[in-house]
Amino acid sequence: MNKIEKNLSTNKYFEDFNLNDSYLIPSRTQTSGIFSMFQAASGDNDPIHYDVEYCKKRGHPDMLAHGIQVLMQTAAGAGTFPSEVKDSLIGMIEIFGKMLKPVYREDTLYPELRITKLTEQKTTGVIEMEATVLNQHDVLVFKGYHKYLIKKRL
Repeated sequence: MNKIEKNLSTNKYFEDFNLNDSYLIPSRTQTSGIFSMFQAASGDNDPIHYDVEYCKKRGHPDMLAHGIQVLMQTAAGAGTFPSEVKDSLIGMIEIFGKMLKPVYREDTLYPELRITKLTEQKTTGVIEMEATVLNQHDVLVFKGYHKYLIKKRL
């Protein structure tokens, strides 16, 4: 078994995590297809998210990504975190964030999660992760937090 396979087969529990553990999530360019899929899934029909000319008349260079479209780029499931907690994760219990700069069609986003707080409980613990998203120009466009409820090793 190689190192990657071993890491994917090892389950972590609350006490196995440390402050500043970091999870890079693969980058993703916000293509027209992603805009269309988000519009279809969310039902959001505001033309600011799909009509380029409408956007340009309002001072935007291209279609403006919905804030939730940017937030969803921080989904922990897109990285390695789920393979580490496959037997110990109870669930996500909170998510919030703030859009700091606009994201447009064809921007490439670079999400990262970093553990900033560990709150121990009797049989579980809460892992709080800071979620950040940089664009292709290294500009911070989103900052928020995820909280996960994780079993302790008993």
